[in-house]
Amino acid sequence: MKPPATLPDFRNLGVWLRILLLAQALRLAFVVLGGPGGQPWLEQLLQQSVRFDPPLLATVLLLYLLQPLLARTSYRRGLVLVLLLAASVAALWHVAVEQGLGLALAGSAAHSASVAALLTGALLFYFDWRQQRLSPALAEARLAALQARIRPHFLFNSLNSVLALLRRQPQQAEAVLHDLADLYRALLSDARTLVPLGQELALARAYIEIETLRLGAQRLRMQWRTEHAPLQALVPPLLLQPLLENAVRYGVEPAPEGAEVSLEVYLDGSELRLFVRNTLAPGPLAAAAAAAGGNHMALGNIRERLQLHFDAEAQIRRYHTDCEHVVLVRLPLRKGAAESAAE
Repeated sequence: MKPPATLPDFRNLGVWLRILLLAQALRLAFVVLGGPGGQPWLEQLLQQSVRFDPPLLATVLLLYLLQPLLARTSYRRGLVLVLLLAASVAALWHVAVEQGLGLALAGSAAHSASVAALLTGALLFYFDWRQQRLSPALAEARLAALQARIRPHFLFNSLNSVLALLRRQPQQAEAVLHDLADLYRALLSDARTLVPLGQELALARAYIEIETLRLGAQRLRMQWRTEHAPLQALVPPLLLQPLLENAVRYGVEPAPEGAEVSLEVYLDGSELRLFVRNTLAPGPLAAAAAAAGGNHMALGNIRERLQLHFDAEAQIRRYHTDCEHVVLVRLPLRKGAAESAAE
């Protein structure tokens, strides 16, 4: 299923950088490959800067200011508005340079407007292609691979734990079944939809409760540092559970004495930071676990979804010390009702 086309978020730092860099690259390619002969391309490039750079920056700034309006507009209408805006700014700047500054520019104001519209159309085509490439709706195999992170033997062990509890502690067995249901319900959710952080934390707690029942509280020593977490912040679904599963699988399970796992979530200005840590046993075991570093497929899937929703403003990275493995996720703070990347 092809996701609906959407305009880029013109208030996103990554979008800004891509617009500026790609526009300059297209201008350079035009000058080098298609510019008039008899004049060095670097000299042509410098001469055209007066005509090209100010309207480019002005258009980007206006798009930043108009982003709330564009976000509420349909894709086709927004596309027309962006093209008209770029063409109008280029034409007005052409007239201002010739009549206000007294400088002669090649071509007419209509020519400048048409070039700006063509350049803007090329950039919007790139952003649409990039969204289609990153969209999990077009990568069902990747989403299925992420869903497969809940490994069959995890389900098998969990059900065995439920069977063992049915006679002795039926209420706890019922609670585990509820946790499993919540976990698998999240696996079937739309990966393009952002969800409240509080919902992700509840899912993470459900997963840890199941694993604690299986491994024992002495082996899986979980620490929650989420008292300052903004529960209404919007994050991609299945952001925390795969990271916690990596910590359990590569930190707790290999160590007979178990390990400490911690989840820390807090705000740093307008940036949300999430840390998932697990201690490593000393010696060769720690080196092997740190080298393995968890499931790269899941980390790559999370990285792609962060790029889809937040572009360059989000980051996931992992590192380790002699005794601890750490995964850090940084993303901009968004609040409000759950939204879709396709909206």
